[in-house]
Amino acid sequence: MRMLCLCLLALLAWPAQAHEIRPAYLGITEDAEHRFELRWKQPAAGEFAVRLVPHLGNGWLDQPPAEEDATPRFVLRVWRPPAGQGVDGQVLSIEGLDRTITDVLVEIRLADGRELRDILNAQHTSLVIHAGGRGAAVASYFGLGVEHILTGIDHLMFVLGLLLLVRERWRLFKAITAFTVAHSITLGAAALGLVHVQPPVIESMVALSIVFLAVELVHARRGRLGLTVHYPWLIAFSFGLLHGLAFAGALAEVGLPPKAIPLSLLLFNLGVETGQLMFVAVALAVILLLRRLPPLPAWTRWVPPYAIGSFASLWLIQRLLIVVS
Repeated sequence: MRMLCLCLLALLAWPAQAHEIRPAYLGITEDAEHRFELRWKQPAAGEFAVRLVPHLGNGWLDQPPAEEDATPRFVLRVWRPPAGQGVDGQVLSIEGLDRTITDVLVEIRLADGRELRDILNAQHTSLVIHAGGRGAAVASYFGLGVEHILTGIDHLMFVLGLLLLVRERWRLFKAITAFTVAHSITLGAAALGLVHVQPPVIESMVALSIVFLAVELVHARRGRLGLTVHYPWLIAFSFGLLHGLAFAGALAEVGLPPKAIPLSLLLFNLGVETGQLMFVAVALAVILLLRRLPPLPAWTRWVPPYAIGSFASLWLIQRLLIVVS
């Protein structure tokens, strides 16, 4: 309980955006007349945006953009440099990326039909463009899935709430399995274009699901067992469908390689599941360790549900404001 309290209080220093630090995108397209268009799409949350500045060795991205637009969720810039110079051998780098947890998907489509892809992150902030044939970095989607779940404090709080609420191991196993199956279904459906969602709306509903779980935790502490305690798998499955749609929103913002959609989707989903299992294993180990410590004052048992509920309520208000705007 001591460690859980410290972890929850430490989250006060975490940006209240929860999952608002999403992947950025840089697309370079060459048409039949060898003219290039460069599109930079960077996530934002209202007026806030992480400082990321793309640079290309030939200086194209250092010029004022031809188009610039901003929404509550993204900043978009477009460059159309003069024809006559290619990108082969140029160094592409993202200034500021080493100080963030943001990923950047780089997609290059050349006039002869070749498509080059890579994913940049804090450990890999630059690349040399080789037009001779660098394939799609499909394997990177596994790491992207792991990172997405482990940096998604809202999703992890929902899982933590389940761990604190459902004490029986078999019922907990069924609940976690139902949550996994549910968000795998909607993740695949939305990423393949079978279901279309509005990310701010879905993220608001995800926050609401965490508020609901926090209320259930408070009721359980007072001896009033709610629906989640009696049917944890049903609640986990229902809300798992929402969380899967939120995952799909992030994946859609990154994009899937057109010629490797099934494999990329599978790897991203496996990454999400791996990260989730890592978190569950660590959380259960901490809970088992805390049970061996001397008992704490009675009031400390209220810290987890009220901390989870407070953060989720803040996220809900923020996301509803984005929906309204």
